[in-house]
Amino acid sequence: MFLSELAPLLKELSQKPVAFMGGFVSGLLGLSLDQKPVSDWIKQYGDYQPPSPPPSPPSDFKSIQIE
Repeated sequence: MFLSELAPLLKELSQKPVAFMGGFVSGLLGLSLDQKPVSDWIKQYGDYQPPSPPPSPPSDFKSIQIE
């Protein structure tokens, strides 16, 4: 049972070991993936995509003003 829970992690580790270990270590150290040294390294060696901004509200969205 415990090994089946680790299977996705082991699969990612075997496919992209450098990117996986970089993300793992940065997570352990509490580094932000958007900061310059970490993001440059990940862009060079991994498949990191920065988060996209949230979608804008639809044009028929009604705003309500509360006084």
